[in-house]
Amino acid sequence: MKKAVILTSGGLDSTTVLAIAKSRGFKIYALTFDYGQRHKRELSNAKKVAKYFKVAEHKILKIDLRCFGGSALTDNIKVPRKKNLKSKKIPSTYVPARNTIFLSYALAWAEVLKSHDIFIGVNAVDYSGYPDCRKEYLKAYQKMADLATKEGIEGKPIKIHSPLINHSKAEIIKKGMKLGVDYSITHSCYNPTANGLACGKCDSCRLRKKGFGEIGLKDPIKYVV
Repeated sequence: MKKAVILTSGGLDSTTVLAIAKSRGFKIYALTFDYGQRHKRELSNAKKVAKYFKVAEHKILKIDLRCFGGSALTDNIKVPRKKNLKSKKIPSTYVPARNTIFLSYALAWAEVLKSHDIFIGVNAVDYSGYPDCRKEYLKAYQKMADLATKEGIEGKPIKIHSPLINHSKAEIIKKGMKLGVDYSITHSCYNPTANGLACGKCDSCRLRKKGFGEIGLKDPIKYVV
């Protein structure tokens, strides 16, 4: 079987991407990051997702982006609530260079595994406006990956797949359900309560609820509001 490295956060998008990769016949190597984020709940959900899909291996790497801060997810900055979802302003929940850092680790592991496929769940339709979730960014990263790796230089480039880039949340959920995703084991909230309930008011919660609402379904996770 072909091997694929999947960036797995335990969230709705990355779980759907994992299901897509598995449906395409890949042997799954899941990669999750404990990067100092305030929502540690995602780590336990990532473990549940990895177990649910019976991945070949699941690594959780610890890197501390709190040493830089600069984000509501890694610093003493309030998570925005009820923000205008159509605003083009990059929100405070953007973590500087996060996807660049994560993809670089994925690239390293893929080379070691002799894998030529990396999957990431970025989306540029129903999303928070992060610069590292755009097609232009992924195209540039792909070019860098081709130039920076032994596999790329030897004519066996590692492809960065982003199958959800043009999908709305509703489309993502419908696709995932067809592939057997159990969304009750996923987590999306930026600011969950101490007992793990989703806040219901941050960007991520609102986009998630919007997606389920658009297809007439109730989100299986629990919210404070």
